[in-house]
Parts: sequence; structure tokens; C-alpha cells
Amino acid sequence: MKIQTSLPLSLFLLFSVILLSCKTTQTSTHASSSAVLESAFIKSKEHAITHRRFKHADLLPLIDQHSDEFGIRQLGESVEGRSIYSLDWGDGKRKVMLWSQMHGNESTATMALFDLFNFLEGNGDEFDGLRSLLRSNLNLKFIPMLNPDGAETFKRRNALDIDLNRDAISQISPEAVILKKARDDFEPEFGFNLHDQQTYYNASGTPKQATISVLAPAYNYATEVNAVRTKAMQTIVGMNRILQEVVPGHVGRYDDAFEPRAFGDNITKWGTSTILIESGGYPDDPEKQYIRQLNFMIILNALEQIATRSYEQYTTTEYFSIPDNDLQLVDLLINEIQVPVNGKYYPVDLGIRRREITAGASYYTSASVDDLGDLQVYFGLEEINATELKYAEGKVYEQVFDSIAAIGEAKAMELLKEGYLAVKVKKETKGDLHGLPILVLGSTETYPSGWKTGEPTNFFLEQEGVRKYAVVNGYLIDLGNPKDQVFKQRVH
Repeated sequence: MKIQTSLPLSLFLLFSVILLSCKTTQTSTHASSSAVLESAFIKSKEHAITHRRFKHADLLPLIDQHSDEFGIRQLGESVEGRSIYSLDWGDGKRKVMLWSQMHGNESTATMALFDLFNFLEGNGDEFDGLRSLLRSNLNLKFIPMLNPDGAETFKRRNALDIDLNRDAISQISPEAVILKKARDDFEPEFGFNLHDQQTYYNASGTPKQATISVLAPAYNYATEVNAVRTKAMQTIVGMNRILQEVVPGHVGRYDDAFEPRAFGDNITKWGTSTILIESGGYPDDPEKQYIRQLNFMIILNALEQIATRSYEQYTTTEYFSIPDNDLQLVDLLINEIQVPVNGKYYPVDLGIRRREITAGASYYTSASVDDLGDLQVYFGLEEINATELKYAEGKVYEQVFDSIAAIGEAKAMELLKEGYLAVKVKKETKGDLHGLPILVLGSTETYPSGWKTGEPTNFFLEQEGVRKYAVVNGYLIDLGNPKDQVFKQRVH
């Protein structure tokens, strides 16, 4: 068909360029750049959630506040009778289901989903075009907290002590029944299986934490790649491109060995292109608030890819080029410390890890030697060359303080420099939490210490009899130049 116009050709071409420019400007607000995604997060962050140890009751009012824009439905109840909800949004034909906190202590993505809810119900800003695109093309179902009983005590398993991610077939747990039924009733084309992983995962061959690990789960033992897995792999490639802009090198690809009991593997087998996101660690982000932002950014990016099918531009070769997930990180790596055995000193590497122990609504850390000997294949989140340093025990301060508050950080540092690793207090009870850079004892005058595997790590590093460093519950303290650190300890 010939276009009829009374405009001179030069003006017609000019108007065409202007229209094209306007279109380009509009699509620039889509989730194709890290800057746009970061801006979207800043505007949409749910400020009612400030830490990762929230409970089911904390989410209920947040779910309710989205009732105008989302279809909210109670899917059932957990073992202990806590409600499990889904939130539905969008009018499109492409169905996507996202479920989080299958493990009660894996809450990073749950925070990001509530940020995403705020984004999706926003209006009147530069993101309206993206929202319109998503709404008209996608039908989204969110299950933000599948294991509310585990979240209550911040533990992995449910109230039956079952790992829900190993209950896809037997469906012993009501939570597993709920997830399976939601998937079968909804029949999503894409699924997002949202988890957290240990902070000790690294991108293979590098000292960088695997802040985000990804996987298109296998559907059989041969780990074959069919059309269902291919779409998940392609989408992951697009997500990884965003991550490489903001956290280069901090992405790992999870092992795709088939697990016949797992939900991700079976949901792939049942025909849904499933994307696993595992949130690991990132420097100076213990509450995973930055990793929460990364989750928001890559999920929003993935939703745009699915809405536009732009994932089709990527290849499975690009997916397999993402570095493997490895598990070679420790909190503190002390290289070639001289340790005493029968009056002689031997140089060994010590790898120390600090484990989180839940204590009510908070937590403390408990450190021990994870491995020792030749640890050249390990990376430390913090490392020290201790070639000229010797292991040395510390002392308990003779004076008994009335309370932890009576000590203070400055006094604790002073005592460390004098060779004391522990103090005693009258009023504190074993298990009480504190944040001092020294051990606090209750009724006992002894404290655990050692350098062998499994032993608690409380000692000094000395050079020719002079104390250079203290290691207190796995934290390294430079006695000559102490730095600001956040200690999460308890009374012994």
C-alpha cells in the first residue's frame, strides 16, 4: 500500500525520526539496563523490612496492603497452622510463578518480592511503560513465604523437620502439597525457585563470593537440554549480563546434577522453564540488603525478557560459560602460622569459618577451624600471611565486672593488648549476646581455644614474644591498627 501524504518528503522523514526517537525514549525505561533497574528498586523498596530475620506475622500486613492491585488468595496452611498466600497480577497469557522461602532461613528473595509488589502497583512515573508491558503480556503468581513455620525460628526445615525441597514427590508436608497444587492449577510457562546459599560459595577459580548463583535445573539424570530448559538458560544469560554490570565476577552456576525429589528439577520435568536463584554473600552486607536489590533487579529484568521473548537472542553456550559454583571460601585464612606440638613449631594454614547460631530474633556467630594444613586451594574473605607469627594462648582478666556495659569497647581493646582474651562479669547469663571484641565469661574462668579442626578459635599471633594480632571467635583484630568490626558474640 502506498502511503498518501501531503507533506514534503523532507518533513515527512523529519517527523518519522521524531516519532522513532519518542519510541526509543519510552522503551529506555524498560528493564534492559542496570541503571534503570537500580532506579526502579530505589523507588520501590519496601522500607518495613530492614533485616532478613522477619516472621510470618511481619508479612501479613504487607500482603494486605496490596489487596487493591493484586488478587490475594490463601492457598492453605503450614503444619503449625500459619497461612500461605499467593498474590496474582497481570492480564497477559504468559504465566510465571515465583515462590520464595521454601527454606525458612532463606529470606533474601522474599524481601525483593515485596519491593517488586510496590513496583508493579506504582503509577505516574517513568516506569509506566514497563508496567503496561508486563501487565498486558504476563500473568504472575507469587508465593512469598512457603515455609512460615521455618521462618518463625529462622531454620531451614519445616515443623515436621522435613526439607521441603526434597518433598516434591512424596508430598508428606502440607506446604509441599500447596506448592504442587499451585503449579498444577496455574500451569506456568516459567517458574522462579528462590533460595539462599552459604556465604562460602565462590565463583570457581576466583576469591569472589558467588553473590548470586543461578541454575536451569535438570529434568533427568542425563541432564539433557530440551526446549523447556533452553528457555530458562537463555533467560539466565540475560540476567547474568545485568549482574556483570554491577557485581562483575560474583556470579556462579549451580551444579545441575539431577535430584529426583527436588521441586526445581520436577517442575522442570513437568514442563515449566524453571530458574533457580541462590543468594549468597557479598562484602559488608550481613543482612543481605544489597543482595536483595540484586534479586529485584534480575527478577524484573527476567520478567521483561519473558514478556518480550527477548531471551531468545541468547544461547545455551553463553549459559554454560558462567563459572561453576565452588565452595572454597573461609572467613579467615591464616597462612603458615607456627603452631606448637611437643615443644616444636610447625607451619600450617588455618581456615576459619564463623557459623550463625539463631538466638531468638537475633543471632551470634560461633567460629572454629574448618580445615588446616596446605590450604592453597582456599580463599579467605580475610587473609593474613603469618609466616613469622606464632600461635599463643591468652589470659582471663582477674577483675570481675558488674556487667558487659561496664567494660566497653575501648577497655576491651586495652585488655587484648595486655594479653587478655576474656573477661568475667557478674550479671550476665550464659548465652546473652554482646558485641565486644573480647570473650565474656559468666561463672567459669575458662574459655575454649585451639588451632585443630573443629576447635574454637581464640588466640594471639605473636612475633618474638610481642602480640601482633588477636583472633577472637574467628575475628582477626590488628592490635596495632584495629578496624571497625561488628562482633556478634555471646557470653560463654
